Amino acid sequence: MTEFLSAADLRQAIELKAAHPEATLLAGGTDVMVGLNFGHRSASTLIDISRVPELREWSRDGDTITLGAGVPYTRIVEELGGELPGLARAARTIGSAQIRNRATVGGNLGTASPAGDALPPLLSARATVEVASARGTRSVPAREFFAGPGRSVLAGDEIVTAVRVPVAAGAEQFAKLGPRNAMVIAVASVALTLDPGRRRVGCSVGSAAPTPVAAAEAEEFAAAELDWEGGDLPSPVLTRFGELVARATAPIDDVRGSAGYRRHAVAVLARRTLTWAWQEQWRS
Repeated sequence: MTEFLSAADLRQAIELKAAHPEATLLAGGTDVMVGLNFGHRSASTLIDISRVPELREWSRDGDTITLGAGVPYTRIVEELGGELPGLARAARTIGSAQIRNRATVGGNLGTASPAGDALPPLLSARATVEVASARGTRSVPAREFFAGPGRSVLAGDEIVTAVRVPVAAGAEQFAKLGPRNAMVIAVASVALTLDPGRRRVGCSVGSAAPTPVAAAEAEEFAAAELDWEGGDLPSPVLTRFGELVARATAPIDDVRGSAGYRRHAVAVLARRTLTWAWQEQWRS
């Protein structure tokens, strides 16, 4: 039998997790409950943190958004589309309206699925994950948060409390491929950010490796080759960029697609997102 506990505030949530480090946290429940109902996972203890008020707010401090781990995707779309357009674009593709009303970025991070749609935008934007326990707090770069499929660097007594995401400094795009147009687990996804002021590109991939991955070599290539004064986007640069993004992946064959198909899809999505972002950035 599963023991069910509920936290009224963040302090109580941290105390409960310290006392039950093996416990599974329940926020939106859109991944956890499906896994439990279908027998894909088990949980001796569930800690409900869905009503913790500190996790359900966001704030802006200068050029950084601190997004509470319990803010649902619907609010990200409605309230943060201007500040975090890449994350908002990804949020729009997640499940149905009912799922978006409950599912959270904190849940995506806690589940640590390589197919989590919110995760590539966080890596692309170079976000930082805020973590708390009875021992204190720490910050983990999103690009260093994942340890493998379903695994992260979280200790047993730690809770994701927020994500600190830079406000968009330029155009941001997100695209995902699935066997249908809605309510689908991605076969592959790509997030891309442009920062003309720093002459920097961010690009990350989901559902094509054991974890979400940043395409560092492709980022460096694009940053060096793009005409940051707003010139054309040369076809050879686009082609090479797509190749380098695909090279950053390590896909598998499964029921949703073969490894070869995923690599091809990633290259195509990378070229498209860079093209769309470039056109948006320099649109007159």
